[in-house]
Amino acid sequence: MKKSRYSEEQIVRVLQEVESGRSVAGVAREKGVTEATIYRWRQRYGGLSRSELSRLRELEQENTRLKRIVAQQAMDIDGLKELVRGKW
Repeated sequence: MKKSRYSEEQIVRVLQEVESGRSVAGVAREKGVTEATIYRWRQRYGGLSRSELSRLRELEQENTRLKRIVAQQAMDIDGLKELVRGKW
């Protein structure tokens, strides 16, 4: 996945500017992004505070770690099944 030019904190700040009454077009032009990008950010990060954002980041990291563990266990199980069948 491509790394974003903006950190999540910066994205939340941009969304707060829009929520405070500034136009989406004006904020987009100032920040150098498209209006569609701001709407996409609003879908993902809309209504999040900084503490919620850090919790979301922690949960995403934990989810990634758990997926890696499950994938490793699935590989181990496949290897053990092959060993039991005697096809090694």
